[in-house]
Order: sequence, then C-alpha cells, then structure tokens
Amino acid sequence: MRLFVTGASGWLGSATVSELLGAGHHVVGLARSDASAAALTAAGAEAVRGSVDDLDVLRDAAAASDGVIHLAFKHDIAFSGDFQGAAEADRRAVDTFGDALAGTDRPLVIASGVLGVRPGQVVTERDVPALDGSATSVRQATAQAALALASRGVRSCVVRLSPTCHGDGDNGFMAALVATARAKGVSGYLGDGATRWPAVHRLDAGRLFRLAVEKAPAGSVLHGVAEEGVALRDVAEVIGRQLDVPVTSVAPEDAAGHFTWLTPMLGLDSPASNALTRELLDWQPTQPGLLEDLGKGHYFDVPATPATS
Repeated sequence: MRLFVTGASGWLGSATVSELLGAGHHVVGLARSDASAAALTAAGAEAVRGSVDDLDVLRDAAAASDGVIHLAFKHDIAFSGDFQGAAEADRRAVDTFGDALAGTDRPLVIASGVLGVRPGQVVTERDVPALDGSATSVRQATAQAALALASRGVRSCVVRLSPTCHGDGDNGFMAALVATARAKGVSGYLGDGATRWPAVHRLDAGRLFRLAVEKAPAGSVLHGVAEEGVALRDVAEVIGRQLDVPVTSVAPEDAAGHFTWLTPMLGLDSPASNALTRELLDWQPTQPGLLEDLGKGHYFDVPATPATS
C-alpha cells in the first residue's frame, strides 16, 4: 500500500514508519523541515514538505494514497496554552482527509487518547466519551467525527493512545516528570498517588497503527494500551530511586506550583482495557512495561526541560 503519514518523523511516527516499511508498504511522510525530510528519506520513505495547516498538501497527498495515518498534532502550541488552537487545526486536517477519501473505502487511521474518557473507570473500546467542553474532550470530538466518516465510504479508525508512549528518546510526560523531579530535588506525586495511567511502548504502538491501517474495520475504536493502569506513585518511586531524591506527595493546592502544565493530566485516573483491540487485530504487546523501561535508566541520561507553564 502507498500510505501517507503525518507526524512521520516524530516520536511515534518514526516507529510507525519503520513498522510500515518493514511490512513492505510505500510510505509518504509529511515533513515540516529539511531535517525531517532528510530523516524520512534516510529511513527509506518518501517525503512531502508541508504542515497540518497546509490543507491543499494534505488533500493531494491523501487522494494519491491507498490510506492515511494521521499522527501529527501541534503539541508545541497545545502545551504552551493554546490547546484549543491545536485541536482546531487537527479537526481541519481530519475533515480534509475525509473529503479526499470519501467514497473510496480507503483507510484513515487517526490518533486520539484514552485520558479522561471515563475518569475513575476502566475504559473499553466501546465507551463513548462525554463531550463536555474540557480540554481532553475537544480532541475526542475530532475522533467522533473521524468515526462518522465510515458512513461516507471511508474505512475510518481511531487509535486511542495511552498518555505515555514510552521508550528510549521519549520527551513527553515521563521526561517532564523526570525533569521536574531533578529541578525540584524531589520526585512528587499528586495527592495519594493512586491515579492510574495506561502505558504503551512506542514500538508496540507503531505495530498497532500498521495493523489498523491494514485491516481495522470501518468505524472501529482501538486502544493503544499495553498496561491497563500504572499508579503514578509507583512512577514517582522509580524516578526517585534513579535520581536519588526523596519521593513525596504534593497536595492538590500546591500542585500547580510544582507540576505546572502537567497538573490537570496528573489528576485524571484513566485505566483502560485493550481486550477488544487484541481480539480484533491479534495485537500482542511485547516490549517492556513503563516501570521496567524507567528502570533501564535512559530517561535519566540527559537532563530534559522541566515542566513549565
């Protein structure tokens, strides 16, 4: 298949591209910079220059493909205070792909998240999130729109990802927690630390995206979840051991000063099941779990930027 991938040179995209190429697919990756284009070319993919804001580029690339995997999201502005703007750009991209693929029965696979879908309960692939206007529900609305494209002749599929797709080189939530612990001199967890986050290794997630674009049914929801829920206190304890700093509870009223932009996410207890995904696609995660991965030490080799507002 000739597959168009956005976010192709990113953390998850590069793992997905490698998986697709290894399975014999021809990959066309969206590249925002010369460096990204060069990385894609070196990996064996074809690069097309543009960003998620270049809707004509997205439309043409999708129309010329046998399927689309949409992984790009404007995280740079999302976590600098403009999540709404990032979510609106994401929705425009998905609508553009829908128009380009309508009536073709070609696959459109997009990334979404499990965080906040049903706080405090184990989320399954059948659960539909409440669109309550919160930051997490804005992106869920785009996922619902993508699923609705099945009625327009698009083999649409949503992969709800764990909040942490971990592995060597991760610069996401886990790296931010490590950097914050290093900067503060303590490894903190919010309240009693019982909040649970699902987790998945980036290589397992990349394989899931490959399986999804190859054979997921139209209108399906998949969970990129290898571990149902890892308690954030356990995460803090591993970080504390690795950095040799105390592990301590951070009271909710002090959380914003300690964790800054991470605070709202750290309070979301969001365990999630992967049973239906495994059954539907015979997906079997094989990579190390989150705590084991943190224990390997690579998150602590190079200081990362601490969480900032």
